[in-house]
Amino acid sequence: MPVLATSGIHHVRLTVIDIERSRAFYRDVLGFEVAAESAGSPDDPQVRTDPYQLYGGCVFQAHGLLLGLRPVAPPTDRFDSERVGLDHLSFSVASKDELFAAATRLAAAGIEHGEVTDMSQFGIAILSFDDPDGIHLELTAPL
Repeated sequence: MPVLATSGIHHVRLTVIDIERSRAFYRDVLGFEVAAESAGSPDDPQVRTDPYQLYGGCVFQAHGLLLGLRPVAPPTDRFDSERVGLDHLSFSVASKDELFAAATRLAAAGIEHGEVTDMSQFGIAILSFDDPDGIHLELTAPL
């Protein structure tokens, strides 16, 4: 028996540099709806450390998962998937055809992305791209 019995992932919070830029990306590119937003400014040190004010960020409803953005990273910081912590975050789509369509839409929006790649050992195909802070994102579809 495990020490803790969980029933799934409830939420993920990403640390970002610029809340306006990141909010627009997750809303306009991924289509997530803002579920809650801080009324405070992330420039206010009290807001930046207050979870009740969402650290000056926002929370999205992302298909049953809450995805928070916390704008506390310094402007010179960059995401590194080879440091301890997050490697990437992947979102599900219904089909491999949707991955190809997404690649076309990302390119039209000027967002660099990888190729649609089969990972047959896992029964999936993926499409990789980065958010404005360089956080690695994927779309994943069943094969």
